[in-house]
Amino acid sequence: MNILVYEDKQVQLLHPVTTGRAAYAIQCGGCRLVDWLKRLGGQLCGMVRSHLRTLQMLDFPEFGALDPNQPWTLLVNARLAPTVQTFEHLRLMIQAPATKVARVSGTIVAAVVPTSQLGSQTLNLGHSPGDWQQSELDRLESYFAEFSAEMLDVPLELIEYPHDIIRIHLASFNQNLQYLISEWGFEQRQDGFFVGADVQLPEHLVVDTRPGPVVIDRNVSVGPYSYLRGPVYIGPNSRIIEHSSLKDNVCIVHTGKIGGEVEASIIDAFTNKQHHGFLGHSILGSWINLGAGTCNSDLKNTYGEVKMEYSGKRVATGMQFIGCIVGDYAKSAINTGIFTGKVVGTCSMLYGFVTTNVPSFVNYARSFGQITEMPPAVMVSTQKRMFQRRNVQQRTCDIQLINDMYELTRHERQIAEEPLAL
Repeated sequence: MNILVYEDKQVQLLHPVTTGRAAYAIQCGGCRLVDWLKRLGGQLCGMVRSHLRTLQMLDFPEFGALDPNQPWTLLVNARLAPTVQTFEHLRLMIQAPATKVARVSGTIVAAVVPTSQLGSQTLNLGHSPGDWQQSELDRLESYFAEFSAEMLDVPLELIEYPHDIIRIHLASFNQNLQYLISEWGFEQRQDGFFVGADVQLPEHLVVDTRPGPVVIDRNVSVGPYSYLRGPVYIGPNSRIIEHSSLKDNVCIVHTGKIGGEVEASIIDAFTNKQHHGFLGHSILGSWINLGAGTCNSDLKNTYGEVKMEYSGKRVATGMQFIGCIVGDYAKSAINTGIFTGKVVGTCSMLYGFVTTNVPSFVNYARSFGQITEMPPAVMVSTQKRMFQRRNVQQRTCDIQLINDMYELTRHERQIAEEPLAL
C-alpha cells in the first residue's frame, strides 16, 4: 500500500505554524499526523510546498516516491487532525483495499484509490521538482472532482485555522497519551506516572495524575518543588526548572528548557521558556526563546469568546481560552506581555506589550512607537549561534528556509497597520 499525504491550498491559512514545516508535522495532542501514518506501514510519500521539499527529503528519509507496483494508494490530507480516531479510521480504510473516499464538511480528507489512476506525474512525487500549487495538487483536485464513487462523511476533524490546533489538542491529548503509553515501555512510578531512562527527579515533586497521565521521556531533569498535573508529556532531553508548574494538557516536544507556569500549551522542539511567567492555551514553535517575565493572557476581561485575526480577517473561534500562537525562531525581551489571542510571526523580536498581531521578521516595540523590519541575514546569524549552543549543525537548507520564509511572509509586513522602517 502506498500512503500519499498531501498539503492542499488551505494549508496557507495555518501560518505561522506551517510557515517552516509541513502540515503533517504539526504537533497536536502529543503527536504529528506523520507519526500515525508511519504506524500504518506501506510506502510513504509527501506532497508539500516547494520550499519544504529539501527539508522533507532530509528530515523524513522514510518518504520516497510512490511504488507503481503497489495496486492501491491511500491519499491523506495533511491537515487531518493527528488523533487516535484518525489513525483507527485510516487503518480500517486500508484493511480491505477498495475504492473509498472519506470527507469532512465537503472536504476530502482521505481516499483509497487504484494506484494506476494517479498517473505518471503523481508517481514521481517525492523526487521530482515542480510547482506545488499548479501541477501535482491541481492534478489531485481535478481527480477528486471527477471521482464518481460515493462520498462518505466521517467523524474526523481538519485543522482549518491555527486556533483549531489548541482546541483539538485539548480534546485529544489525554486519549492519545493513554494509547501510546502501552507501546513506549516506560517505567510506571505510580498510578498514571511514567518515566523513561536517565530521568532525574527531585525529592520534592508533586505529581497529580487524576486528570490524566504524566509522562516524562528519557534524559529529562526536573527541578525541585515542581508541580505536574496531567495530562502532561515532557519530551526527551528537556529540563524543567525548579518551582515550575506544568498542568492540564502541556506537551513539550523535546530539548526544551521550561520554567514558570505553563497550562494547556504545546511547546515545540528546542524552545526555551525557562524563567518565571505564565504561558497558557498557546502554541510555541521551534527555536523560540521567551525572556524572563514574559507572560501571555488567555482570557478576555469580558470572559467572552476570543476572535482571532488572520490576514486581516476576523474569525470566531467558539473558544473562551486562547493565548498566543508564536512562529518559529521568535524571541521576546524581558517582561514582554502578550495580549489574548495574538499571532506572532516567524523570526520576530518582541518588546513591551504585544497588543496586535505581529508580522514575521520584525522588531516589534509598538508600545514604544517602533516596528521595524529585520533582514533575513540577521536571523541566519542568530540561527547559527542557536544551533551551536545545542550542537546542531546548520545546513544549507536551514539557511535557505530562513530566506524562503522571509519571502513568503513579505505580504505580512506590507499590510501591517504601520509602515515598517528598514
